[in-house]
Amino acid sequence: MAATLGTFFRPAPSFNKPKLEYATKQRNSTILARTFSNVTEEAASASASASSSSRVTQAKSFSGKPEADVVVIGSGLGGLCCAGLLARYGQDVIVLESHDQPGGAAHAFEIKDYKFDSGPSLFSGFQSRGLQANPLAQVLDALGESIPCAKYDSWMVYVPEGEFLSRIGPTEFFKDLETYAGPNAVLEWQKLLDAILPLSAAAMALPPLSIRGDLGVLSTAGARYALSLLKSFAQMGPQGVLGATKLLRPFSEVVDSLGLKDPFIRNWVDLLSFLLAGVKSDGVLSAEMIYMFAEWYKPGCNLEYPLGGSGEIVNALVRGLEKFGGRISLRSHVENIVVENGRATGVKLRSGQFVRARKAVVSNASMWDTLKLLPKEAIPKSYEDRIENTKQCESFMHLHLGFDAEGIREDLGIHHIVVNDWNRGVDADQNVVLISVPSVLSPDVAPPGKHVLHAYTPGTEPFELWEGLDRKSTEYKQLKAERSEVLWKAVERSLGPGFSRDKCEVKLVGTPLTHQRFLRRNRGTYGPAIQAGKESFPGHPTPISQLYCCGDSTFPGIGVPAVAASGAIVANSLVSVSQHAELLDAVGI
Repeated sequence: MAATLGTFFRPAPSFNKPKLEYATKQRNSTILARTFSNVTEEAASASASASSSSRVTQAKSFSGKPEADVVVIGSGLGGLCCAGLLARYGQDVIVLESHDQPGGAAHAFEIKDYKFDSGPSLFSGFQSRGLQANPLAQVLDALGESIPCAKYDSWMVYVPEGEFLSRIGPTEFFKDLETYAGPNAVLEWQKLLDAILPLSAAAMALPPLSIRGDLGVLSTAGARYALSLLKSFAQMGPQGVLGATKLLRPFSEVVDSLGLKDPFIRNWVDLLSFLLAGVKSDGVLSAEMIYMFAEWYKPGCNLEYPLGGSGEIVNALVRGLEKFGGRISLRSHVENIVVENGRATGVKLRSGQFVRARKAVVSNASMWDTLKLLPKEAIPKSYEDRIENTKQCESFMHLHLGFDAEGIREDLGIHHIVVNDWNRGVDADQNVVLISVPSVLSPDVAPPGKHVLHAYTPGTEPFELWEGLDRKSTEYKQLKAERSEVLWKAVERSLGPGFSRDKCEVKLVGTPLTHQRFLRRNRGTYGPAIQAGKESFPGHPTPISQLYCCGDSTFPGIGVPAVAASGAIVANSLVSVSQHAELLDAVGI
């Protein structure tokens, strides 16, 4: 669920504001300020005008020789986790990023002293350690990095049944269910928790950091954790072991097997599934959901927000990468992957520069965008067909606001979820909106007395509505106003009468074309819409020797923990089993 959380509705008016000028603040270099006569989706993407506290040197070429053991395309969380671990393993690695900020869909940007998250804002498990830790926490631990966080345990929910503060933990949610759904919902929720929480030991018995993509996994995962797996199965008993066989099946099968029929429970489970993986409960892996339930509904659990904004996660990964000698080059747009004699030998940049990869090329781009980087003649037809036929999640509408906090209630929470109509389904467009107000917990992301807000529709905006539109056209501007209105209305509902659109000093609207253009996401997609039990996420190797993929287009899928795990799996696969085992020993897992 760390992958999503932020949704909204409502068309923004035409913005004819004074010119905005802003420069990035870098330790090693400064990007020239760019000026826009209007706040457009370019600004909303935080691409051409973003700023952050990353310490990465920004340049079209990078220091040192234009070669490395491993070249990583893209600095999303998956790519940074992969590169950081490879550097930790002693590999010479360079990350090439097209954007002027690292982080991919998780990058942060700054406008008029407001620090905005562009992507995920709901996190948990940063402080966890050991076998069952969040994969991202395990990677950061391996890199010797940590992220100071503010802890909290609730978010506001606005559903057709009413409005309530939903708290995580084993007992608090029952009170909300009793009030808004009735006693039968309480009984069914308890039945669900009783059935799946014991399975969490099996679902989390193999730490993602132990997995690799070759037979060495029999040692680093199988033999190393066989005893803990056996213990978890023994603790579950025969019924639990039978349930564990469903871990790689759709979560809806678990729900159905328990005979759960209460409409609110079914809708709530679908909502959690969709926010976690971009599909409803009939498409998400049971293991993913059980991991999330274990994180959110166990005693003493909490949610975490990185102090300084989600960009601090990116900064920590970059620090770890550089600490171990890795390099990252921004504004280094990869034009194509070079394939020689069936092997990926490097990449060619838009500038014409060739960067050689001595051992491997790792693409953190989506499966569809990676395909575009390859020479047509090098791609097996079966591989091409599989990728082109993989169903995509839809895209996003975004609303980023910076506004005066005067008149806003003091007990405002960081997260708000708005569901307009259960009957339409949580995956229907313009139906679910997620809102994040990080300045509630981390005041330094906004000027004194101000708030920063990000609202978005979570992968439900149809790209077809936007395809082919000229971003400078009147038609495009009108569609932005119409399709963002649902975001504005959700914000007004969540913030109450003290909020006014006129109070906003920054108003940015992002569209699917924003995603497509600045994040290099095919059709602006959230990622693959792969149905558990029917399809599987592609593995990390490709039919082309020395070319690997990581990120949300690969196993284990969409979401921050998943992409961190994918990056780790690729890094592990590129080093020896003994090196891998030494790292696991060092991290204490």
